[in-house]
Amino acid sequence: MRTLGEQRAARGADPVDLPAADVPWSEELQGRTVVLKCGGSTLDDPALRRSFAQDVVELWHAGLHPVVVHGGGPQISSMLDRLALEVRFEAGMRVTTPEAMDVVRMVLTGQVQRDLVGAINAHGPFAVGMSGEDAHTLTAVRRPAWVDGRAVDIGLVGDIVSVAPDTVRNLLAGGRIPVVSPVARGADGQIYNVNADLAASALAVALGADRLVMLTDVPGLCADWPRSTEVIPRLTAGELDALLPGLAGGMLPKMEGCLRAVRSGVGRVHVLDGRTPHAVLRGVLTEEATGTTVLPDDAAHGVARDAEEALS
Repeated sequence: MRTLGEQRAARGADPVDLPAADVPWSEELQGRTVVLKCGGSTLDDPALRRSFAQDVVELWHAGLHPVVVHGGGPQISSMLDRLALEVRFEAGMRVTTPEAMDVVRMVLTGQVQRDLVGAINAHGPFAVGMSGEDAHTLTAVRRPAWVDGRAVDIGLVGDIVSVAPDTVRNLLAGGRIPVVSPVARGADGQIYNVNADLAASALAVALGADRLVMLTDVPGLCADWPRSTEVIPRLTAGELDALLPGLAGGMLPKMEGCLRAVRSGVGRVHVLDGRTPHAVLRGVLTEEATGTTVLPDDAAHGVARDAEEALS
């Protein structure tokens, strides 16, 4: 099996000046769609943003069809602070008032997306930015939330109920890399703030993606956080379903998105540490990446043992 660097050289492309140039590359991955969710904490670091952008372009050169969904939590919180607006989270979601929703739209599509599109396009005319509002790509309804068994009002936070992926598919067919902001419109015209992990999951399902990659600021899913920092390397959808009620904070919607994806046809989901340079290339092209991989229930017999050992 050739490496990614050798594969590019065989096509007469420029050499890959990356630490991950030696990763194995398989022709079986050509033409496959991979959805990459990148959080705002990774994008807030210029060096990590450049590394992520390089990985996205290298996947494109390797013949895959990358689609990027980005978050922007730290950037939104910073702007809310500057405007003296409340920053509050409930059930792992940002409480989004109408005033906060205006800030969410402005920051995601006007700042974070522009920076990421620019980082990718430093390597060529690849990336095109869009919002879930565009062409009704994402349609959402107001998301309910509960804390300790009681209902809480989290404002204009949406849960995706339908995806119209044709615009994204057309961009992929034209050789572009879609970069999607997780903002959605409701059937009633209301605009909703959608958790980026759940948006990436819904889009991956609608596109029939082979892989979904979630970049985060932790090493992976821990079996008994915060009492233990041991990461579960692999688990099935059923095993994740059993763990879900015990999760909290930002990990809850992330793993909820993973579960929805693998139970709706996505081949596998990788939860990777976005603080590691070039984690995406190794996570997608090899089995070497650290983190947590979620597989369908019928994927492999050894997965249950991994989870049990991590929990013991």
